[in-house]
Amino acid sequence: MREFQSLKFLSVFKGIFTKLGVDYVVMEKILQIKLTMDERRVPTIFNDAGKKKEGNQFLKSLWIYGLYSLILIPFLLLGENYLFQLSLAFGIILFILMTSMISDFSAVLLDVRDKNIIQTKPVSKKTIAAAKIVHIIIYMAFVAGAFTAIPFFVGLYKHGVFFALIFLVELVLIVLLVVVLTSLFYLVILRFFDGEKLKDIINYVQILLSVGVVVGYQVLIRLFEFSNLELVYTFSWWHYLIPPLWYGAPFEVFLAGNVTSHLIAFTVLAVLVPVIAIYCYAKLMPSFERNLEKLLSDTKTRRSKRNWLDEIGAKLFCRSKEERIFFRFAASMMKKEREFKLKVFPALGMSIFFPFLFVFTYPAEGGMEEISGGQLFLFIYFCNFMIPTLVYMLKFSEGYKGGWLFKAAPIEWTSRAYSGALKAFVVKLYVPIFIAVSFIFLWVFTARILPDLAAVFLGGLLQTLVTHKVVNEDEFPFSTSFEFAQDAGTAKMLGLSLLTGGFIGTHFIAASTDWGIYIYIVILLAALWIGWQKVFPEHKKRGEENSDLALNRGD
Repeated sequence: MREFQSLKFLSVFKGIFTKLGVDYVVMEKILQIKLTMDERRVPTIFNDAGKKKEGNQFLKSLWIYGLYSLILIPFLLLGENYLFQLSLAFGIILFILMTSMISDFSAVLLDVRDKNIIQTKPVSKKTIAAAKIVHIIIYMAFVAGAFTAIPFFVGLYKHGVFFALIFLVELVLIVLLVVVLTSLFYLVILRFFDGEKLKDIINYVQILLSVGVVVGYQVLIRLFEFSNLELVYTFSWWHYLIPPLWYGAPFEVFLAGNVTSHLIAFTVLAVLVPVIAIYCYAKLMPSFERNLEKLLSDTKTRRSKRNWLDEIGAKLFCRSKEERIFFRFAASMMKKEREFKLKVFPALGMSIFFPFLFVFTYPAEGGMEEISGGQLFLFIYFCNFMIPTLVYMLKFSEGYKGGWLFKAAPIEWTSRAYSGALKAFVVKLYVPIFIAVSFIFLWVFTARILPDLAAVFLGGLLQTLVTHKVVNEDEFPFSTSFEFAQDAGTAKMLGLSLLTGGFIGTHFIAASTDWGIYIYIVILLAALWIGWQKVFPEHKKRGEENSDLALNRGD
C-alpha cells in the first residue's frame, strides 16, 4: 500500500490522539487500508459513453466544488463590512459542508460492517471510532479545501495575510464542528432508539437537518437591514444560536477593531464550541460504537400491508396491468427506501419552503394587498425547479442488485415499466407538494390564478417527461447503485434545471395578454400528449425497444 500525504500530515497530531486513549499506530493502519480501498472501486461504465471510470471518483469530482466556490468571491471583494460579508460566506460554507456530511458521509459514520472484521481483533472501540471520524474528516477537508481555495487566495490578495490566517483557522474549526456535532447528534438518537425504528428516525433527522440548514441560512441573511444605503446589524440574544455569526465576528474584531461584547462572545463560541464538541466525542467514542450495534437489530414486526391509496392511484392513472404493477412497485420503493428518501426529501422540503420565502419577504409597500395583485405567484415554479433531480433519482436503489429480475421477468412492454414509475413519482411526490403550495397561494392571490396554476402544473409534467427522456430512458427504475448517483453530466442536469426558467419566461409572456394563458395551456396539453406517445410508445415490444437502444449506442 502506498503512503498517503494526508496520513503524513496527520502524524503531526499523534500526541493528541495518544492522550485521548487512541492507539495511533493501529488507527493509521486502518486509515491506510480505508483510503486504499477508496481508490480500488470496481470500474463502471458511463451511461452515455463507453469509457471506464477507475479510481476515487470523489476526489476527481472536487473541481465542481471549486466551480461553485466562485459565488463566495463577491463577499470578499465588496466593501469591508466583515460581519455581514464573512457571516454570509461562512454560512454558505457551512451549508455545503453540512449537506455533504449528511448526504455522502453519514453512511460512513453509521457503518457497522467494520465491526465484523476489526472488532474481532485486539482493537479498542475508541480506536475504531477515531479511525472512522478521521476518515470522514480527511474527505471533508478535501471538500472544504476545494470549495475555499480560490476564495482564500482572493481574500489573501484583498485583505492581507492576517485575514487569510483567520480564514484558515476558522475553516479547520468549521470542518471539526460539522463532523463532530453531527456524530454527537447521531449518538443522542442511538441512545434512545433501536432497530428499524432507529433507522427510520435517523433518516428523517438527516432530512430535517438538510432542510434546516437552508432555512437557517435564509434567517441569517435577514438579520441585516439596509438603512440609508448602509447595512445595519441589531443584536438579539438568540443570535448566539446562529453559527455563521460566530465565524464572521473574528474578522470584525481583529480587522475592524470592533470589540463589542457580543462580537467577542461570538468569537469565543467559534473556538470553544468545536473544542468542547471534540472533547465530548472523545469521551463518548466507545458509547457511540456500542450503540451502533443497535443498527444490526431488527425489532420491527414486518407485515405485508396493501396501501389502498396506491391501489386507487394505480387503477385511476394506469391503463395496463404491467403499468399498474410498476406503479405500485415504485410507490412502495419511494415509501420504504431510506437512502432514496434521504436524497429526495430535502429537495421536496425546499420546494415547499422557497416559494413562500420569496413571496412573504418581498418588500411591498402596499403590504399583502399589493402582493396579492401582482405576479409573485410565479414563485410557485420553485416546485418544478427540483424535478430534474427527483426524476433522476428514480433509477437508484439500495437493493439495485435485484435489478436482474427486470430482465428475467416476462415484461412485454418495457415502456410501461418506465411510465408506471414516472406516474408514481407524479402522484406520490409532485402532486401532494404542488397542491399544498397551491392552496396557500390561492388564499394569498385569490382564485384569479387558477389558470396560472394549471399552466404551472402542466409545465411540471412536461418537464418531468423531458427529464426522463434525457437521463433515465435506458434504465429500469430502482436498478442502479446510489454509488453512481453523481454520474450524470453536470451540464446536462444544470440545463434541465434551467429549463424551468424557460417555462417561467413563456408563462410570463402568455399571461401578458387576455387569452394568452389559455392558449398556453392548450399548447402544453398538446405537447404533453404528443410527448407521452413518443417517449412511451405502445407499438414497440421489448425486443424492438432493446434493438433501438443498441442502435442509438452504436452497438
